[in-house]
Amino acid sequence: MKGDADRAGGDPVDVTRMVLETCRNLEFTLSGICDASPSSHADEVRAWISAGRHGSMEWMERRLEERLDPGVYLPGAASMIVVADRYHDGRRDRIDSNGPVRGRIARYARGRDYHKVLKGRLVKLARALSADHPAATFRPCVDTAPILEREHAMRAGLGLVGKNTLLIEPGHGSWLLLGAVVSTLRLEPTPSRHPGGDPCGTCTRCIDACPTDAITPFSVDANRCIAYTTIEHRGDIAPDLAASTGDWLFGCDVCQEVCPHSVRKKRRLPLSIHSDYAPRRDGLGLLEVLGWDDAARNTTLEGTAARRATLWMWKRNALVCAGNALLRSPGRSDAEALRARIEAIAEDSQENAAVRRTAASVLKRLVDSGEAT
Repeated sequence: MKGDADRAGGDPVDVTRMVLETCRNLEFTLSGICDASPSSHADEVRAWISAGRHGSMEWMERRLEERLDPGVYLPGAASMIVVADRYHDGRRDRIDSNGPVRGRIARYARGRDYHKVLKGRLVKLARALSADHPAATFRPCVDTAPILEREHAMRAGLGLVGKNTLLIEPGHGSWLLLGAVVSTLRLEPTPSRHPGGDPCGTCTRCIDACPTDAITPFSVDANRCIAYTTIEHRGDIAPDLAASTGDWLFGCDVCQEVCPHSVRKKRRLPLSIHSDYAPRRDGLGLLEVLGWDDAARNTTLEGTAARRATLWMWKRNALVCAGNALLRSPGRSDAEALRARIEAIAEDSQENAAVRRTAASVLKRLVDSGEAT
């Protein structure tokens, strides 16, 4: 079937060149084109969901056929314009082991909400292309849409999917946010700059470093992933996972921090980082979070992707991090105040039930270890 580029009179190669130039003008870090063919991993995706490895993220089950086939998501889809924004340069966090106890936030959520930043420029791209090709349909989408963006990004030549299931641009890492425009316009696929399908080889650093053993080669069990338990999971965090969460208050970057591709090296020039992703903060004081009401949460997290977690989830996460910090460094300057806050929350009948249960669980851990007074 001929695509809309043919009906519009445009040569796919020339049109593709113009599309990629528009992407560069919109300051996407990477861009590429792939055809809108169905996923080549449909059986694996179905098996992963059937095994319950998506946890309680029921939205992954819904619209599954669209997720597996862009032609179901957009009837008549012929091509996908896939883009990436780089949001971090690979520098390690500086952690103050003597100051007030803080919890860390995953780096993607430290700046402006990428959904809005990325989607806004994708909408501009789609409008520009629609004006030039009115016979075609363009649907911009980020990871809130039912598409397998990492697979399509790999097929568009943007990088390779690693053992931690993230898209890796060899030499520059996985600090990438992905988006796409699905279109009925026929475009020329861009070749991969990275021959082969495995950027990892024999390396298993992400698997070995994962605090909760969530990673097996090219697969992640969401039920055990700290990013899932702190952001998506709407229930109590299991004691063994809580003990392994460390100071991750919202999300987790461990598998990226240890990846040889993602660690900043002096000899390597980092890809450009869009100014909107500049971090507002790398973490938050746990006492501050435990004292939040809805207004304080909304003010602190305004405009960031960290709003994904509700108030009670933030307090649950802060309690988990507090327990880990008190067990690791009981002599911290605010340790006494932190213990007192945990005790008060455990006894507060007005507090959310899951938050109270978490506080009680943390106190039990402290008592069992001999750290509570």
